[in-house]
Amino acid sequence: MRVIFMGTPDFSVPVLDVLVLAGHEIAAVYCQPPRPAGRGKKDRPSPVQQRAEALGLLVRHPVSLKTAEAQAEFAALDADVAVVVAYGLILPQAVLDAPKSGCLNIHASLLPRWRGAAPIHRAIMAGDVKTGVCIMQMEAGLDTGPVLLRDATPIRTTETTIELHDRLSAMGAELIVEALRQLPDLQPEPQPEEGVTYASKIDKAEARIDWSRPATEVDRQIRGLSPFPGAWFDLDGTRVKVLASKLAEGEGAAGEVLDEALRVGCGEGAVQLIRLQRAGKAAQDAQTFQRGAQIAAGTVLSKG
Repeated sequence: MRVIFMGTPDFSVPVLDVLVLAGHEIAAVYCQPPRPAGRGKKDRPSPVQQRAEALGLLVRHPVSLKTAEAQAEFAALDADVAVVVAYGLILPQAVLDAPKSGCLNIHASLLPRWRGAAPIHRAIMAGDVKTGVCIMQMEAGLDTGPVLLRDATPIRTTETTIELHDRLSAMGAELIVEALRQLPDLQPEPQPEEGVTYASKIDKAEARIDWSRPATEVDRQIRGLSPFPGAWFDLDGTRVKVLASKLAEGEGAAGEVLDEALRVGCGEGAVQLIRLQRAGKAAQDAQTFQRGAQIAAGTVLSKG
């Protein structure tokens, strides 16, 4: 099929690769424009742009698709379908209608649960036991379109957002190839009205660890915000991110370090800190971190 691919971050790259591998003709790749990044704040192309250029594909990164010129350029590609995965721009109706079979979105949740910007983070933070990927026929509403295919997977008890992100990206790549293969025969399934939830964008203010919360919630916060923005606490005036954790036995005051292995008391129960990162430093496992930090048992960690 003749496909327009629309995506921007790392999550989208495996999908582009599998579409090329499956023999689809990529008419163009749309992604977000290069953004300032790194210490020098020089414009850096997105992961999708870098991969598309390496594959020799036509790349476009308009600031908006609302102009008549941008919409005409899109329609002129005469695509059979557009595949959209974490693109980052709202698609106007003229763009949604341009490909012969419309625009298909790969969404990293089991719709209608977790419509919106941060479905992977929110699923972990809410304590969901399963999630998945949906191939959705796009319409004007926010992730409201009918679902063509879906695939579910359990969320592992120690899984972080980046780990689940990588698994769902691979699942989405496989599922979209299957969806394109079956496209003429697929029956769109309208989303039910019941069970709708919204995965709002992660606010950095959510990242401070409040040790007075139950250990189950603290653990889910740590795993759900790893690696970005990273749940954190203050240690002697320095911000320390916690990038991995698990539930642990033990009781203590909220934020109390129970032993040198970095078990920490919460409002109920305790968590074991597994991987940490000081501001401006590389991430370390807890044992390596402790050799430098030497946080004594009985220390009470600040919530920020």
